Amino acid sequence: MTQTSKQDHVLIFDTTLRDGEQSPGATMSHNEKVEIAGLLDEMGVDIIEAGFPIASEGDFEAVRDIALNAKNSVICGLARASTNDIDRCWEAVKHAPRGRIHTFIGTSPLHRDITALTMDEMANKIHDTVTHARNLTDDVQWSPMDAIRTEHDYLCRVVEIAIKAGATTINIPDTVGYTIPRESSDIIKMLLQRVPGADEIIFATHCHNDLGMATANALAAVEAGARQIECTINGLGERAGNTALEEVVMALKVRNDVMPYSTRIDTTKIMNISRRVSQVSGFPVQYNKAIVGKNAFAHESGIHQDGMLKNKETFEIMRPQDVGLAGTSLPLGKHSGRAALRAKLDEMGFALADNQLKDVFVRFKDLADRKKEVFDDDLIALLRDSGAAEQNERIKVKFLRVICGTQAPQSADLILEIDGVEHQKTCEGDGPVDATFKAIKELFPTTARLQLYQVHAVTEGTDAQATVSVRLEEDGKIVTGQSADTDTVVASAKAYVNALNRLLVRREKSAPDADVKTVKYTDAG
Repeated sequence: MTQTSKQDHVLIFDTTLRDGEQSPGATMSHNEKVEIAGLLDEMGVDIIEAGFPIASEGDFEAVRDIALNAKNSVICGLARASTNDIDRCWEAVKHAPRGRIHTFIGTSPLHRDITALTMDEMANKIHDTVTHARNLTDDVQWSPMDAIRTEHDYLCRVVEIAIKAGATTINIPDTVGYTIPRESSDIIKMLLQRVPGADEIIFATHCHNDLGMATANALAAVEAGARQIECTINGLGERAGNTALEEVVMALKVRNDVMPYSTRIDTTKIMNISRRVSQVSGFPVQYNKAIVGKNAFAHESGIHQDGMLKNKETFEIMRPQDVGLAGTSLPLGKHSGRAALRAKLDEMGFALADNQLKDVFVRFKDLADRKKEVFDDDLIALLRDSGAAEQNERIKVKFLRVICGTQAPQSADLILEIDGVEHQKTCEGDGPVDATFKAIKELFPTTARLQLYQVHAVTEGTDAQATVSVRLEEDGKIVTGQSADTDTVVASAKAYVNALNRLLVRREKSAPDADVKTVKYTDAG
């Protein structure tokens, strides 16, 4: 690698297994840690901070086993400014083809007060512990914890001491997510200008997201001269989390025109590891999370969907395939337009004429007003209903209100339109569906027997459509009616009526001279 390419290359240091796992509730099992480390190695992460070996026997064993399985990544362990910590860390990471010791101490006034060390005492401790680590390995990283709130003169002093003691990477942590991009940049510039030997080592940036600026602060530090970004998958980490790996990597890839830096990350593996980390940590990814959120490549607005269908670059700045997705999602909802509905139906293999699309679109909008997202199976159910509507429907459900529960008797108040005239009936039954079916029979008596009543949810969730199938038999004639609705009782009534309409059609076909319109019905009004 040439000196120029070194200057342009940004190392990705992933601390999902150390800082990320410190999130309350995000503890991972031994096997899960080893698995995640393997995925990080495979995707091209330069350095994997595998854990804090002295924290527990389990942490030590996880770091050791990750080191034993490493192929390309440097395996790093964290250690406090203590020879015991550093020795234990080295015992774990030394099994890797390339191992790193990362030692730290809090240098801000707040942290110096906790340790009860004077500035000079702390400076001596930094020299001694970094020297000890360097005697074990030539890859030593040192961090002044809470560097952003450390006095600049003292920060320059201790960074110089760490470099002279043998640190090859100096990490500047924004431990509490306090900084802003301009300050993040200025601190790196200051250290490069003021500290002897600063141009011979790598500066790293480690940002937390307490003010929502972790990614911006990390990129600002890179522009100022930092060449290592510490980050986690999905931004996992203490409090509001760390800089998200997927965000900084894709920012450098998409905006390479203004940030001409490269990484080794295979971005097509991002979605897979994002989902796996979410699964093993128990931390779901928010829907509107940049890059890996469910909605990151989803467009529901009719205007956006129309633009995406004509030219994807109108509303997407990166290809979903670049992060490991199969393609863009155009979820159908109440904001979707005809163009998106037609495109989805075409994709599903349904070619509708304009008048058919108009009818389905009306039904689609009605459904979309009642549920958050309309899925493929919902559309199939709508198409079934649309097909039934094209028949000569003599009977239609106009109104239905049911009473159910543990106290009041279950009843149904139903209005049917029969041959263009509305008729009403209220019946009690063994549950709302039974009461509804009794009301239908009262309003339109037949000798047909109910052979089958079946309900299944079309999609998941409490707002899912229920598809109801009703099978009727009369004099050897069997008909099936179906309907879908987010209200199961409404779907049941429409399915029963749909079956009755089909039965009337069968009657006409089998006895063309019969006047089927003389069927007697009762008007409860």
